[in-house]
Parts: sequence; C-alpha cells; structure tokens
Amino acid sequence: MPAPELTPAPKPQPEGWPGAPPLTTVDEVGAALTAAAYLPGRDLATACFLSLRLERPLLLEGEAGVGKTECAKALAACLGAPLVRLQCYEGIDVHQALYEWNHPRQLLAIRQQEAAATRALDVFTPEFLIRRPLLQALDPPDGRRCVLLIDELDRADDEFEAFLLELLSDWQVTIPELGTVRAAQPPAVICTSNRTRELHDALKRRCLFHWIDYPNLEEELAIVRTRLPTVPAALARQVVAFVHELRSLDLYKVPGVAETLDWAQALVALGEDRVTPETAEATLGSLLKYQEDLVAVRAAGSAALLARARADA
Repeated sequence: MPAPELTPAPKPQPEGWPGAPPLTTVDEVGAALTAAAYLPGRDLATACFLSLRLERPLLLEGEAGVGKTECAKALAACLGAPLVRLQCYEGIDVHQALYEWNHPRQLLAIRQQEAAATRALDVFTPEFLIRRPLLQALDPPDGRRCVLLIDELDRADDEFEAFLLELLSDWQVTIPELGTVRAAQPPAVICTSNRTRELHDALKRRCLFHWIDYPNLEEELAIVRTRLPTVPAALARQVVAFVHELRSLDLYKVPGVAETLDWAQALVALGEDRVTPETAEATLGSLLKYQEDLVAVRAAGSAALLARARADA
C-alpha cells in the first residue's frame, strides 16, 4: 500500500514576504540588496527579481570568492527571512540534507510502551523526525518562509544532484515512511557552484542561471568601501588596483573579492595607510593560498606590480 501524501496545513501568511517591503521591480530588488551591503549589477538584480517573482531556483556560478554565497545572505536580509544553508560536500546524502530518524528517542518510546503494556506505538511519525536543512526549508516549524542556500553544489555527487530534482521542480520531497511533503509556500532558493565540475542539464533546466564574474576596478572599489567603510580611500584604491594586477598574471588561483577584503583588513590591522612593496610582500598570504602562486608573484616582483597598480589607481 503506497504511503500517504502529507501536505502541510496552510499557514496564514500575507502575500509576499512578511516583514519585508514589497519588491515589485528590478530597481527595488537592487536597492534592497544594496541596503544589505551587497552591490549587485543590473543583471544580477534582474536574476534575483525573476527568481522571486517566478518562484524559481537561481543557480549562481563563478569563481570562488566573487560573492555567490553573500548574495544569498543579502537576499535573506532584505526579505527579512531566515537563511537555511545546506553546505554540500563529497558524499553528502539524503540523511544529512533532508531528514534522519531520532533512533534513541524511538527506542525509548518503544521501551516505555512495552513497560506500560499499551498498544503498539508507531515510531515513524513526524515527532520522531530530525529535520535537516531541506526539510526545514520546505516545511518550517515556525511557518516562516525562508531563503534556502544550497552552497557549492558542484562538490556533491551525481546521485545527490538527481535527488534534488524533485525538490527544485515541484517543491516537494518524498520520505518513504511518511509520504510526500509539499511546501505550503516555496522558499527562495539560491544554488551556488564554483564549477569544479559541470552540473547536469536536468538540474540547470529547473533553475534560472547567472554567472558572477570578477568586478571591474571601480565596482570592486565600491564593494570595499561599502563592506569596509573604515579603510582609508587611498589605501582601498591601491589594494583593489594591486589585486587587479595579480589577476592579470597566470596564477593557479587568482584572488577573489573575498581575498581583497581580507587583505584590506590585514593592512588596516597593521596600521598601514598605503601599500608598500615591503607590506605587500609580507602580507601576500592574505591574497594567495598556493605556494606556486606566491613564487610566481615574487618572481614578477611586488614592487613592479605595485608601481603598475599605483598608475592604474
């Protein structure tokens, strides 16, 4: 006999996102993200707007450190919604992502039932369920609509990616012992990928897509000034210009925006108000994470790179 379908009881919620201003245009979405200290381009603001309006997952791809995860955090902030994050990794399966049964509690309930000599107890009910991120997002205990971040999906394997297809297309999942759990209201879903492997077409068809590239110099400077307002303006410009010089080199892993922010903070912590060849050399570990890249930059000459960066700045 097939398991029954479980549809959560409708939860009284107003249209849109409770506690958030109505985001009815691309400009309003862009302004809300900017107010949350995230500076999207017009194309990214459009992708976020369409994801919300059409209730479709948004797949963000790009190099590590360009702001994919931060976009989901900012979206949750401007919607006034909780962020539910599923960090993917090699070997992740349904039990880490969706649910587990609380076996100690089930065993205790069975022993109590046996001691009381009462009728048989069904221990496969929602009260014995441990809700993992995906189930929390589909059927939140407090009824609050959330933003679901499925982070670094490219790290998971093909089987897990296939498991997500039902959720991303129909906003439902199947639990064999209980049946089908459907979302009363779908969460906003952001999937991210660093493109360490290609995701399958079946998953991409269920999502809107946007590629986040490295920002240009002025855009990155605006990000630094927004996220780190205490960094002196001249230092911020030199930092961004130097990072852009590094990105022109043939490195194994060029620094992303996250590394730019880390380096600016490191220089401020050292009491620097400008970038010198000595401080650049001493703090390269804030920007570069591979020995081969450190060797390549030192071979190119920090002073020469800094001179070109000052000219650009």
